Amino acid sequence: MYFLTILFSLLAITPSPADTVMLAGVDIVSSVKFSDDVAKQPYSVTTVSRVDIENRHYNSVKELSAVVPNFFQPDYGSRMTSSVYVRGFGSRIDQPVVGLSVDQMPVMNKNNYDFELFDIDKVQVIRGAQSTLLGRNTAGGAINVTTLSPLTFQGKRLMVEGGNGGNIRVKAAHYAAPSGNFGWSTGVYYSHSDGFFKNAYRGENCDGGDNAAVRLRAQWLPVGGWSIDNTLSAGYLREGGWGYHPFDKGRLLPIAYNEQCYYRRFSLSDGLVVKRFFDNFTFSSVTGYQYTSDKMHLDNDFLPLDYFVMEQAQREHSVTQEVVVQSAGQGAWRWQAGLSGFYKHLKMDAPVNFRKDGIDHLILENIPWYSLDEDEFTIASNFTIPAYGAALYAQAGYTVGAFDFDAGLRFDYEYSSMRYNSRSLVHYAVNGSSPFTPCATDFVGRTAVDAIELLPSLSVTYRHKHGSLYAAARKGFKAGGFNTQIFSDILRNMMVDKLMGGTPVGSVLATKYHPEDSWNCEVGGRLSLFDDKLSINGALFYILCSNQQVTIMSGTGRAMSNAGSSRSYGAELSARYKVGRFTVDGAYGYTNAKFKKYSDDSYDYAGNFLPYAPQETFSLNAACNLPVPRSVAGHLVLSMGLNGVGRIYWDTANTLSQPFYCTLSASLSWEKGHFGASLWGKNLLDREYRTFYFESIGNKFFSLGKPLQAGLSLYVNL
Repeated sequence: MYFLTILFSLLAITPSPADTVMLAGVDIVSSVKFSDDVAKQPYSVTTVSRVDIENRHYNSVKELSAVVPNFFQPDYGSRMTSSVYVRGFGSRIDQPVVGLSVDQMPVMNKNNYDFELFDIDKVQVIRGAQSTLLGRNTAGGAINVTTLSPLTFQGKRLMVEGGNGGNIRVKAAHYAAPSGNFGWSTGVYYSHSDGFFKNAYRGENCDGGDNAAVRLRAQWLPVGGWSIDNTLSAGYLREGGWGYHPFDKGRLLPIAYNEQCYYRRFSLSDGLVVKRFFDNFTFSSVTGYQYTSDKMHLDNDFLPLDYFVMEQAQREHSVTQEVVVQSAGQGAWRWQAGLSGFYKHLKMDAPVNFRKDGIDHLILENIPWYSLDEDEFTIASNFTIPAYGAALYAQAGYTVGAFDFDAGLRFDYEYSSMRYNSRSLVHYAVNGSSPFTPCATDFVGRTAVDAIELLPSLSVTYRHKHGSLYAAARKGFKAGGFNTQIFSDILRNMMVDKLMGGTPVGSVLATKYHPEDSWNCEVGGRLSLFDDKLSINGALFYILCSNQQVTIMSGTGRAMSNAGSSRSYGAELSARYKVGRFTVDGAYGYTNAKFKKYSDDSYDYAGNFLPYAPQETFSLNAACNLPVPRSVAGHLVLSMGLNGVGRIYWDTANTLSQPFYCTLSASLSWEKGHFGASLWGKNLLDREYRTFYFESIGNKFFSLGKPLQAGLSLYVNL
């Protein structure tokens, strides 16, 4: 009822027409660091417009994998899972390889990367290291999301959607500009899903849930060359997930685990962008605050047996601040310099509850002459992880004729520490004896990791009347961190040592990992032909990565280790052709990424392909504005898309893989006046494909992609 009240209140507001959307010399919506004229930039970039996002029904950044070459964000687990792979590199856990910003504010917690794309004006996906300008965790590129501005659009927007799987989506927003120099907007979103994957043991779908969000934005252009832009957003979701099929003897078995899994997240963020435009330069300040409170409850063995259950509850505050000064005008020299800093404070509780089967097989199996009084016990782990960093950077360029030369350097310092307190208590006895004796085990302490990084970049661009050619070399880095998921293994091993009469010793060395460094070399170009009807973009790249962060499976969790080095090379090609009523666009990416060095105690993996990243990505989309009488429709657009991904190796030994596969999507969109409707479908051929693989306590599991999805969307735009 509360949501409907907000919805009808929004529809009752009448927008005031805007006299103008800009003041002379003031551009409130442009990026602080990246030019909107991407055709001249020395990097690979794909821009997905609002029209494409809405017509193709992209609901999250994960679905941009369909159109961005060599970009892959698989959909598995839950929205907490935000693994991104670009040009062969990525990370299943912890630090991402790609930075994300929304309205120029960086998103500091990877758990928030998977959010609903509603009222998005455009999304830029930049491939290749961007660490000189953006710093940490942008070794693979950056995703820049820009929401709809009330100074460029005024009116009301309403969308109601229904589909199979019990899917419901409702979006409502109001945009107004009472005067030419002030605009505001508010929007709400809600979705529900019954899910697509059934847990056969529990007799219910495991992946349904609810998601809601609200966004408030205000933009003001006061006199004196100032601009002020503030975006406040909040979101809440509660969902299931983890549709993991056991894999045995080459067969996928039904999903079957006994404990209900869920993920719950509340997020709040506020970003303030202030600019002052002078005759020769622009001063910008970007201030951000983010709060995340989430909780994951997981049947971590994913079996119908009672091994162990894991929880992870986090509360994180983060503050970011950056000031940038950059040149203005069209002179031969161009430059920008910036000072940035961040502070994060994370408190995490991650208890692991060992149940009867886990006690028998993971503990007592190693010491069969002992018995425990408990049928279950908890290894409690508490972490406090503050982190801060500061950076100073500068980039300058000079134009000589048709050539643009650019060079930049960033000095970056980070420091993070972790206070940990992991503990357990059990009561044991030698078989046949009594009474039971208490055995308390604890692992308490503090560790830290820091880094100083120099991040240079060089590029040269040749401009011609039909486009540009460029060559660039950039250094990128991923931050270090801590292996919080390994503590239950450490304490379990200490407990077994203590029960056997030894001295339990926990190693702090395995609890942290250090930054990963990479060099990205790239040549590329852009062409615009036939009066801009045809645009073509292409690039070749070569990447060297050292101190590579490799995910290693432990007995009951995962850990990151700087255990490898690798190289990757490949190519990207995308094109778009528009003539008359027809628009066709396609993209292809090829990546060959292999370990140069990585071995464990039993095997040397040098020369093997990096797991989890696809070797090829492909997309082909076509749209036709069908000729119909104006009395029937203002627009009737038929769209079809074919998207392919593969091959993906699932393990470092390259013994399991997902071959190249394609999915088909289509939509028929009708619009007349203020009203519209769209009939759409995804994975129309109901193709079965695998999105994730892992091993846990000797068992193998696969996650599958979503089956056929179809629905009807209704729109009102006033």
